Amino acid sequence: MNQNKKNTASEKIILGIDPGTTIMGYGLIKVVHKKMEFIQLNELMLKKYSDHYVKLKLIFERTIELIETYHPDEIAIEAPFFGKNVQSMLKLGRAQGVAMAAGLSREVPVTEYSPKKIKMAITGNGNASKEQVARMLQSTLKLKSLPKNLDSTDGLAAAVCHFYNQGRAETGKNYSGWASFVKQNPNKVK
Repeated sequence: MNQNKKNTASEKIILGIDPGTTIMGYGLIKVVHKKMEFIQLNELMLKKYSDHYVKLKLIFERTIELIETYHPDEIAIEAPFFGKNVQSMLKLGRAQGVAMAAGLSREVPVTEYSPKKIKMAITGNGNASKEQVARMLQSTLKLKSLPKNLDSTDGLAAAVCHFYNQGRAETGKNYSGWASFVKQNPNKVK
């Protein structure tokens, strides 16, 4: 279990992650009595590293660092979208996998959401642009300004999407720990 539970059952922290091997965006919100409070959004810049395995290591380490710093109760992660480039899809899947593994290694439940579901939850339009999502988050969370790169707002959007979808029957794929992941994905883990 997450050893750093909050003082009350009505308070929790959600870490949202937009995995990527060029930029990993992330955002954190605190939920107090069913109201969202903005904590942080930022990004891990990976462009300068040419070795894909180094990038994966850095994603894992940053995710662990965020868990140890903020003690999230749950992690919401954007699932890779299906593109035409198989190599890009594979790299995104690996980035998502190491971020998930970091959370699961600390027994933080992980839920993944499709990009379309996240956009729909934030803007009401599953085909919204990154800019529309960012502006809606800015309005909802009363952010003073938006970052230059919108990968961090994509991570924050995953956290807000998770907040909006709590208590609903179909929220995406949920994993409460490594055993749960293995049980739900027997063909992926051998």
